[in-house]
Amino acid sequence: MESRNLLLKHGTLVSGGRSFISDILISDGKIERIAEGIVPDEDTEVLDVTGYIVSYGLADVHVHFREPGFSSKETIATGSAAAARGGYTTVCTMPNLSPAPDSPENLQVQLDLIREQACIEVIPFATITTGRNGGPVVDMAALKDRVAGFSDDGSGVQSGKRMEEAMRLAAAEDVVISAHCEDENEAPFSAESEWKQVERDVVMAAQTACRYHVCHVSTAESVEAVRRAKAAGASVSCETAPHYLVLTQEDRKDDGRFRMNPPLRTPADRDALIRGIQDGTVEVIATDHAPHTAEQKSRGYWKSAMGIVGLETAFAVLYSELVLKGVISIEQLFELMSANPRRIFRLGGKLAQGEKADIAVFDTDTEYVIDSSEFASMGKSTPFEGWRVRGRCVLTLKDGKVVYRSIDK
Repeated sequence: MESRNLLLKHGTLVSGGRSFISDILISDGKIERIAEGIVPDEDTEVLDVTGYIVSYGLADVHVHFREPGFSSKETIATGSAAAARGGYTTVCTMPNLSPAPDSPENLQVQLDLIREQACIEVIPFATITTGRNGGPVVDMAALKDRVAGFSDDGSGVQSGKRMEEAMRLAAAEDVVISAHCEDENEAPFSAESEWKQVERDVVMAAQTACRYHVCHVSTAESVEAVRRAKAAGASVSCETAPHYLVLTQEDRKDDGRFRMNPPLRTPADRDALIRGIQDGTVEVIATDHAPHTAEQKSRGYWKSAMGIVGLETAFAVLYSELVLKGVISIEQLFELMSANPRRIFRLGGKLAQGEKADIAVFDTDTEYVIDSSEFASMGKSTPFEGWRVRGRCVLTLKDGKVVYRSIDK
């Protein structure tokens, strides 16, 4: 963009739990003014966004960009482009990488790739344990200033003693542990394998005063465990993913597009998750964007790699299935997808004067068909292929710079 300033005119802004019509003037990468009737000068590009939803950029605290180590599945460049196409301006990447980000030296490999390739803000998670294999707890003090938090995502920390040690260190350093909960003593992918570890961890989180976040919650029991812990005053939060809110095991087909971990659960679990986002127990929706090669996802349900992509479908699917159907409001959706993850993980940013101009604009009126061949992500495996939805992102700004644009006004 050649002009230094950008003016978004007549958008429907969603911020702070309310919606209102306003203009936004962006200058030098920041939000300079939010008001009606702003008159542009000759150095300002004007975009008419009448009828479009304008929000602060979405934030996803659970994505896999596969670099370093697995660039045949995704790269920082393609993953961040997919995020921008979905309206995300901040994402947090999980540490199941090679090398695993368990030391400043290994983390720097990833940070260098991010600096070179990312078109949005990409903040890594470091591992909880060395090698991400349940070994000694990493040096959190040496890593904390450059990461979103600590996670062994891809597997649960099996030793309760090890997790308690990690929580005490995390509490001392005031950092978040974001836990993949999966008890390997239980049947693989069973509901018990998830919720029993959630129950173990929330008790320890309360005892240690650790800031504790549960990844990809999928069962009713997990939701209830988090609800009890929050009611008791523990610093506990959790996320779920779009597919757990709108699909169940009854929708599953013999296709790799439906294979992920945790798996799709029962209608009762889905209903419990919906109640959780309605009452604030489940504060975050994250995609668990997990791309694989086409061959790895072509082996049918049982033999395909676990994981689906989600950054380019999340908002539209949730807007169509939850907001348009009256399950939650548009304001609640942006709390779940932007404000809450930014607050819990201290990522910063809101739609206000002086803030970074990280902004997303959505067309919620025009219906379109999800077509994975159009994705910027290298991963194309989505259970939402062919769905008719509304809520396409048409403009994403990062620090005032256009990182995705399809708007034709």
